[in-house]
Amino acid sequence: MKILIACDMEGVTGVVNWDQVTPGHYEYPRFRKLMTQDVNAAITGAFDSGATEVIVADGHWHGTNILLEELDPRVRLNASTSSPHSMMQGIDESVDGVIFIGYHARQGSEHAICDHTWSSATVSNLWLNDTLVGEFGLNGALAGYFGVPVIMVSGDQTACQQTVDLLGAMETAVVKTAYGRYSAECLPPEMTGKLIREAARRAVASLARGKAPEPYIVDTPVIVTVDFKSSDMADRALRLSGTLRDSTRVSIEVPDMNDAYSVFRVLVVLGSA
Repeated sequence: MKILIACDMEGVTGVVNWDQVTPGHYEYPRFRKLMTQDVNAAITGAFDSGATEVIVADGHWHGTNILLEELDPRVRLNASTSSPHSMMQGIDESVDGVIFIGYHARQGSEHAICDHTWSSATVSNLWLNDTLVGEFGLNGALAGYFGVPVIMVSGDQTACQQTVDLLGAMETAVVKTAYGRYSAECLPPEMTGKLIREAARRAVASLARGKAPEPYIVDTPVIVTVDFKSSDMADRALRLSGTLRDSTRVSIEVPDMNDAYSVFRVLVVLGSA
């Protein structure tokens, strides 16, 4: 079995504010280490249940957060930016299941640490067709395009619940209970490591038995709608041929989810330029 572990940072053990996940801040090195530990826990669980290959995608900031020298040597790491599938680099038809580590809730969520969707400075919200999604939905839909289910998620309680609500019943590892955007009751690494490892172990074991969730398939053609933070961002996004605008919302129709993933990234780049 081949497993892709797609990682973000806001949902990692102990993270409660942007300082801890922002390169250059004195807190950031601590949480790079904790992120790597969370990923290693998932790797261990996956291999314990029979995974034969594990690929890791570093999906936070510019994709250079995981400490390669401390990463489980059995895996390969997709790192840095501008890769074709960004947070999901490594996804294709050969992958059997996806694990989300360190995920966060979508923009505007209550009781959610550092809630946002892709860019907290640019994007207010994202829809695929008529469905409001966060990064977990966008990435899960891309996995579904290749026929691959998401089998596990770790993060705060709201991120985990939103992922389950959209993508289907799966294993979860709630590493902190959020009270607000910058406040949470956090479990120590010794506890979260066990939670993540056991959840990954159960998820991969269920996948091996044919009991995984169904892949999340978005109807085609796909209408991608981005609600930008300001009108000038929407102005710039309209430079992409085929877009339509309603106030700060910019939409475009594309043939499938692979194209939808790419065009969403283009819209965000244009909006933030």
